[in-house]
Amino acid sequence: MSKNKEINSQFLSELSNFIFNNSDKKIQSLICDLHIADIAEIIEELSIEQATYLFQLIDEERSAQILVEIEDETREHILSTLSSKEIATEVIKNLESDDATDVLSELPKEQKEEVLSLIEDDHASDIEDLLNYPEDTAGGLMAKELIKVNENWTTIRCLKEMRKQSSEVKEVHTIYVVDDQDKLVGTLSLKRLLLTETKILINEIANYDIVSVIATEDDEEVANIMNKYDLIVMPVIDKTGVLLGRITIDDVMDVVKEEAEKDYQMASGITEDVESSDSVWQLTRARLPWLLIGLVGGLLGAKVIGIFEIDKNIELAFFIPLIAAMGGNVGVQSAAIVVQGLANESVKINTILSKLVKELGVALLNGIICSTIIFGATFALNYPIDLSLTVSLSLFSVIVFAALFGTFVPLTLDKYKIDPALATGPFITTVNDILGLVIYFLIGQSILV
Repeated sequence: MSKNKEINSQFLSELSNFIFNNSDKKIQSLICDLHIADIAEIIEELSIEQATYLFQLIDEERSAQILVEIEDETREHILSTLSSKEIATEVIKNLESDDATDVLSELPKEQKEEVLSLIEDDHASDIEDLLNYPEDTAGGLMAKELIKVNENWTTIRCLKEMRKQSSEVKEVHTIYVVDDQDKLVGTLSLKRLLLTETKILINEIANYDIVSVIATEDDEEVANIMNKYDLIVMPVIDKTGVLLGRITIDDVMDVVKEEAEKDYQMASGITEDVESSDSVWQLTRARLPWLLIGLVGGLLGAKVIGIFEIDKNIELAFFIPLIAAMGGNVGVQSAAIVVQGLANESVKINTILSKLVKELGVALLNGIICSTIIFGATFALNYPIDLSLTVSLSLFSVIVFAALFGTFVPLTLDKYKIDPALATGPFITTVNDILGLVIYFLIGQSILV
């Protein structure tokens, strides 16, 4: 099976031609050795009609896995072509509970209930349980399929019970050890189990040093924990310690990707999670709020210029773009560094003061360098010495202020449980533009009298 197939235009053209001519055998021959991820990529490159045709030619088990990999819009269309019975018996049946829950949650309420009624009891019960957890929690990420053994079993009984359970588990990541109340107490090494005498109790060979997470924990915190401890799988428990399921690294990678996309959009001044395929109204609604804030900021900036009667020192107008741009850029840089630190937890409560001091040091050094350069440049271009001094001091002050403001705002937002990524976008730029102009004109009034 190809593990890294390059999907080029020639390949897609050949496949499209086979689909147009209904050459099913040639299509199957072309994709039979491809990895699921490659087929998912191909489906995204085809038209909706071609993608649906191709999907119907793939065997049940692979098509179910592919359905999880493709984009929401494509998946929604393909699901709409399937009956409730087909979804239950050909899709949900071949997916683990977490993926099955994700697919099922996209269906209309009535169809969701109909599909659930057609699924085998145990699988349906697991899915219904997972549907009760919010999507952005550990419970919303976890799968119910796992191998668990009782700490009071002998190794021989453990092996027998594991054989029974393994029929429902596609991939065994870890063997979990529970007590008589089904509470998680440890994990078990398969190697150690196989090398131990058959009458030894599990509690004598189990590993009790475990990292777990409560089902209600936020998904971002789950990602941080797994990253911190270098885990590829982590057990999920309830508040009493009962083992509920497990989260694998691929689920966490999806969270990291979604959060990165969300933060990028927020930093760009987009208030909703949108895709390029969304409607004009959805895209406008996501972008317009911050554009309006920028518009208001521009009006306030104009008001600041009017208040300070710039006509008396018209040469100050020459450097307004410079002051505004530098203030906005420095503020965004500082905010981005802090937001990154908050995301990876390198910035903590006891390090906030040191972070502010460090940013102040960086701002002072950058301010000195930039203000010296601008003073030399303006002087060399034969601007009056008092104007060169005004611009230089203003630039220095704006850089220091913007750096501290860009550091302080995301820390404050985080304290009040507001996404600090909000601070890296138009908010910082707009505020720094206005306050930077105020600083500039105040210094100008003091020097250019």
